[in-house]
Amino acid sequence: MPLIDQSNYQVPFGYASGHLQTIYPSLFRKVPLQTKQRERITTPDGDFIDLDWAREQNSDRLAILSHGLEGSSNAIYMQGMARALVHAGWNVLAWNFRSCSGEPNRRLRSYHSGATDDLQSVLQHVEQGKPYSRIALIGFSLGGNLTLKLVGDLGRNIDPRICAAVAFSVPCDLAGSAKRLEHHTNRLYMHRFLKTLSAKVREKVQRFPGQIHTDGLAKIRSFRQFDHAYTAPIHGFSSAEDYWRQCSCSTQLDNITIPTLLINAQDDPFLTPSCFPLETARNSRQLYLEIPKHGGHIGFVQFRQGPLYWSEQRAVEFLQTVTTENQIDPS
Repeated sequence: MPLIDQSNYQVPFGYASGHLQTIYPSLFRKVPLQTKQRERITTPDGDFIDLDWAREQNSDRLAILSHGLEGSSNAIYMQGMARALVHAGWNVLAWNFRSCSGEPNRRLRSYHSGATDDLQSVLQHVEQGKPYSRIALIGFSLGGNLTLKLVGDLGRNIDPRICAAVAFSVPCDLAGSAKRLEHHTNRLYMHRFLKTLSAKVREKVQRFPGQIHTDGLAKIRSFRQFDHAYTAPIHGFSSAEDYWRQCSCSTQLDNITIPTLLINAQDDPFLTPSCFPLETARNSRQLYLEIPKHGGHIGFVQFRQGPLYWSEQRAVEFLQTVTTENQIDPS
C-alpha cells in the first residue's frame, strides 16, 4: 500500500496558500545555472531536441528532468532540482520539449502531454553514450504526466537501468485539470499559458501556410478551446477530449513496475480530485503517492535547509533509498 498518508513537508509561516506557493518561486527564487552543456539531437522525423547537461562529475547515475507546460530546462524548478542532484552525486540531463529551447522546432507538430516518443528519443540517445548503470526520470506538471505515462506504457518492458521515477504536481487527469484552470481564480495562469502558446501558433502559420490558421485564435480563453483548435488536430487526435483521454497518465499508472513517487499538493490550484490516484496507489506495489497539505503547483517552498526546497530534498531522499542495494520502504 504505497499511499504515504503523512507527508513531512512543513509549510513556512505565511506560505499556506496554493497560489503564493505557485507564484513565489518563479518571481523571487534564484538558482545559478547548473546544466551548462548543450547538445542537440535529431529526432526520427527530422526535428531536433536540445539537451542541457550537468556532467562534470564521473558518475554512473543519471537523472533526466522533464519540465512543465511552456517551461524549459532553465526553469527555476528544473535548475533547483539539478543542483540538488548534482550535489548528491548524479549527472543531470534537462531536456527541452520541441520549441521550448529558445528556437522554433522544424515541424508543424510540437510537444504535448502524451508525446512520450520524444522522451524515448532522449533515452535512446543516452543509451548510445556513456553506459550509466542507473537512470532516474523526474518530471514536473506536464513533464510529470509525460514521465508517468511513459513508465506505465513500458511496463515490464522498461529498460532495467531505469531504476526510479519521481513526478511533482501532475495533472493525471488532463480533462479535470483543464476544467480547473478555467476557474476565474486561475485566470492569471490561463492568460500566461495562452499568450505564449498563441505566439507559437502565429509563428507556425508563417512557416506552414495552409496547414494551420489563426482564425479565432484571439478569442481562445481555455485549454478546451486551444486543444480542440490546435493540439488535437496537429497531433492526430479527433478532439480535445480525445487528446486528454489518450494522453492522461492516469490510464497507465496501474502498469508501473519501478519505484515511482508522485507528489501532488492538496492546495495545487491546477488539480482536481481526479488528479489524485488514491485507489491506484493503494493497490500498487510501486506507485508511492504523497499528498502534502500545502505546496501549490511546483512550489514546496522551504527556507530551513539552505538552498534546497522540500521537493528537491524529497526527490534525492527517495532516489537514494530506491537505488541502494538493500531497498527499504521509500515512504
